[in-house]
Amino acid sequence: MRLIAGLGNPGTEYAFTRHNMGWLCADFLAVNNSLGNPRTNFHSEFWKWNDIILLKPLTFMNSSGIAVSEAVNFYKIEHEDILIIYDDMALPFGKLRLRAQGSAGGHNGLTSILGALGDLHVPRLRIGIGKAPESMINYVLGHFDGNEREHLPDVLKHAEKAVEAWLTKDIQKAMTVVNADPSE
Repeated sequence: MRLIAGLGNPGTEYAFTRHNMGWLCADFLAVNNSLGNPRTNFHSEFWKWNDIILLKPLTFMNSSGIAVSEAVNFYKIEHEDILIIYDDMALPFGKLRLRAQGSAGGHNGLTSILGALGDLHVPRLRIGIGKAPESMINYVLGHFDGNEREHLPDVLKHAEKAVEAWLTKDIQKAMTVVNADPSE
């Protein structure tokens, strides 16, 4: 069993904000794989997809560890079989980075998950949202600008391919594929 958790915040006011990039990716995966309506459990919306649990925590970003740890404990999922998808201001908009482990890098949702699991060895897919021009909070909780909205479908398709690489390759090969610079 594997778990893919897309991070975000519940509520219509957050629906298309930069901080909900993980939720947008989870929704994109659910629609593109015809998963239907989600079920509710583990303080989350989730879909069972073959031997994969696709999870959208409803706990608000900073408490994502509650939802993820409940699902992980229920299904007895190994930490290397978890993929956390979330927004990252350290990357330009749309740039992806797949990592097998590491610190939370200042992301409160990932901090909550790593703390709840007691482990830094949790794979994650970071989706770039670009650097905040001024207020970090206003930026991440702000809605995508026109250029970002235009390119969002391509970003989500790229993220879907990254998830597919994580599902079908060992983590090192998947990282090589996902993190490659297409201009090189």
